[in-house]
Amino acid sequence: MTHDIIWLDEADSTNNEAKRQIKGLSDMSVIAAVRQTAGRGQRNNTWLSEPGMNLTFSIVLKYGAGAVSSISPADQVVISDAIASAIVDFLSGYGINARIKLPNDIYVGDRKICGILIEHTLCGQALLHTIIGVGLNVNQTIFDESLPNPTSMVLESNSGPLEIHSLLDELLEIFELHLGRIVI
Repeated sequence: MTHDIIWLDEADSTNNEAKRQIKGLSDMSVIAAVRQTAGRGQRNNTWLSEPGMNLTFSIVLKYGAGAVSSISPADQVVISDAIASAIVDFLSGYGINARIKLPNDIYVGDRKICGILIEHTLCGQALLHTIIGVGLNVNQTIFDESLPNPTSMVLESNSGPLEIHSLLDELLEIFELHLGRIVI
């Protein structure tokens, strides 16, 4: 499937950019940035990423006529499960044995390779839309000293540099498969 991916040279945060553009975005649209200046994580943490070396992107889910018909706020965890499981499956395709560390991190052993930030917008008793922000360390090998335990796909797979645009397409295909398994 071809995805509607908007690649930006720079964004403060792909989740913030998705919020700004939400009305004009279709279901399963993706905002990706080569460089994030104010990437965000859980509990107001920042997401630090070397420009052009990693995947920093946000997926927009719009409920109703979109990929998922509707989800009650009580069932929103299925979205987190779908993206986290998709990332673990994606990484396994590169020989990386990753695991989900609740609530929204992906680890390889005791090292963090990916963070996920999910933001929902409610309308009455249903979710109106969801923005799924993902920061996946791909080619970066040197990290800010303030980060306690980072790793990347290149470090874990002992491969050469990976092409982030094609990786994003591949990851989105896997996410769609996981999302298709959601039955509410």
